[in-house]
Amino acid sequence: MTPKHEKQEFVTVLVRDPRTQKEDSWHSYIDYEIFIHTNSMCFTRKTSCVRRRFREFVWLRQRLQSNAVLIQLPELPSKTPFFNMNNPHHVDHRRQGLQEFLEKILQDALLLSDSRLHLFLQTQLSPEDMEACVSGQTKYSVADAIHNFASLNRRFPIEDEERKKGKNDADSDSESSSSGLGPSDDSVSCGCKATPASEES
Repeated sequence: MTPKHEKQEFVTVLVRDPRTQKEDSWHSYIDYEIFIHTNSMCFTRKTSCVRRRFREFVWLRQRLQSNAVLIQLPELPSKTPFFNMNNPHHVDHRRQGLQEFLEKILQDALLLSDSRLHLFLQTQLSPEDMEACVSGQTKYSVADAIHNFASLNRRFPIEDEERKKGKNDADSDSESSSSGLGPSDDSVSCGCKATPASEES
């Protein structure tokens, strides 16, 4: 029998905290923090925090589209030669576009079953390493990569509390997720902290 008030699944995604990173002595780029909080069984971790740059979003969209040819994926904010990483309006406009892109992607069950999406959102693996992991060319699985990334970083305090309260519930819920990434459990942060938006490329 199903409980009278069954918990509704949710996925909250925030793209925030743009920061300028030095690529080398001549080039800089902007990356963004992606924060996920969810109770969805599609996710290995309930809470995660990673940093990604624009070109990694481009890679993700291309890979998702190639694996789901019948789905019209949302567009990314357009890449313009007039983008100025020192212009807060340009940076925030791109940040908003990236968030809208992820919000739409996360509403599609077929796209949620793509392991690349989970690696993108819950690890700091490079696109090359994500491809290798998904192709079975690494010694670790998708779930291992996500758990290992999380274990290297400190826990979110709220996750610790949820883990203590609901440990028995989580242990009894051992079904695999639709993405094949296993049951969701408490997650840890990557140490990302919300700071005022800075210049980004």
